[in-house]
Amino acid sequence: MLTSEDIQKLMAVLATKEDLNDLRQDVNGLRESVQALTISVDRLVSAVSDLKTEYAAITNQIDRHEKWFHLMAEKLGIKLEY
Repeated sequence: MLTSEDIQKLMAVLATKEDLNDLRQDVNGLRESVQALTISVDRLVSAVSDLKTEYAAITNQIDRHEKWFHLMAEKLGIKLEY
């Protein structure tokens, strides 16, 4: 049979309901933090994707303008220097 001293030793080593509730609250807090971080990262990925698309469009527009400048220079007999 367990003595009172044995029970006290076991209580010192084993987790109590209060310990488990504290752990559960900590895990819930971590879960909320991870979800918030996931949402933030998703927004950043979306923003980077939008910027990448915009950059590609701007690059194409600049290439088109450069082609027009060369055509105008050719028709006007001007040599473009870089």
